[in-house]
Amino acid sequence: MKKIQMVDLQSQYAKIQDTVDARISEVLKSATFINGPEVHNFQKELENYLGVKHVIPCANGTDALQIAMMGLDLQPGDEVITADFTFAATVEVIALLHLTPVLVDVDPIDFNISIEAIKKAITPKTKAIVPVHLFGRTANMEAIMEIAAEHNLFVIEDNAQAIGASYTYKDGSKKKAGTIGHAASTSFFPSKNLGCYGDGGAIFTNDDALAHKIRGIVNHGMYVRYHHDVVGVNSRLDSIQAAVLSTKLVHLDSYNKARQEAAKKYNAAFANEKNIITPVICDNCDCHVFHQYTLKVLNVDRDQLAAFLNENGIPCGVYYPIPLHSQKAYTDTRYNEADFPVTNQLVKEVISLPMHTELDDEQITFITSKVIEFINK
Repeated sequence: MKKIQMVDLQSQYAKIQDTVDARISEVLKSATFINGPEVHNFQKELENYLGVKHVIPCANGTDALQIAMMGLDLQPGDEVITADFTFAATVEVIALLHLTPVLVDVDPIDFNISIEAIKKAITPKTKAIVPVHLFGRTANMEAIMEIAAEHNLFVIEDNAQAIGASYTYKDGSKKKAGTIGHAASTSFFPSKNLGCYGDGGAIFTNDDALAHKIRGIVNHGMYVRYHHDVVGVNSRLDSIQAAVLSTKLVHLDSYNKARQEAAKKYNAAFANEKNIITPVICDNCDCHVFHQYTLKVLNVDRDQLAAFLNENGIPCGVYYPIPLHSQKAYTDTRYNEADFPVTNQLVKEVISLPMHTELDDEQITFITSKVIEFINK
């Protein structure tokens, strides 16, 4: 059996090596390393793929989220509601901009931000909601946009984990994750479903004026060289990474399909295990692209399970072991533990198994057999 990896980027690269190498070579020959043709081509390709008017590439996903907030003119003290159960980058940028993070609990089924918790958290100071499409599963965007419209709030989608996923409205219509809110951010970190070979990110929006402002922000506030019209940052996607992303974008749907098929096989193997709660997979399965395959395990020591899997050559991850409201950097007397029952339970129960485009049946059988062996011992 091939060595099991949490993410097997080497095997993925081997299948596209000739194209990737050729395109990187062209960038090297042209020496257009910043804002070269590859960046502009990738931007247009991703706009077409997503069905969004504007993609603004930048240096990484964290920058993308910060720049989106800067573009919306959020002011110090403005409250921004987001999920307690997610990676720290989401709340980090809120704090960096001297906004007020308002962390709320998540849904027990899909782990995305709770609609009822959003409603309870809104105050006169609330200016934005940041739903995170966690682990590749789209949040309830229809309900979130209805709340935002009612209270005149901005919605910034954190789409770092769900590029290529589609949200289905009640009427059956669909939109790609990241194209529904007023703005969205994504990450092209190597392990993402669409990942480059370094750091990279992008902001999405259908708002022409916002897109114009963001294009200045990412480039030191310049639209004309040495004319600084807005306060900006230095956050640009380099041409080599754009060449890699352009090569991989044509495979994104097949990459996501491979992840979905692996998730179905995992779910089938665990179907009769009452102490394993598997992710919900919809019939059409396009609302979840499985950046992570995350279980809840009941009546066992999750950390001992992780140790057992590692001892058997199976990498795994705990995303996330500490709620954001309990992190030293983000503790606040405003938070009451009783407001986070789902998050506080999830951090004790979740475990993520290997998930990538190159998983094979032999590996999945071995992984699932070891999980079941531990659960039932």
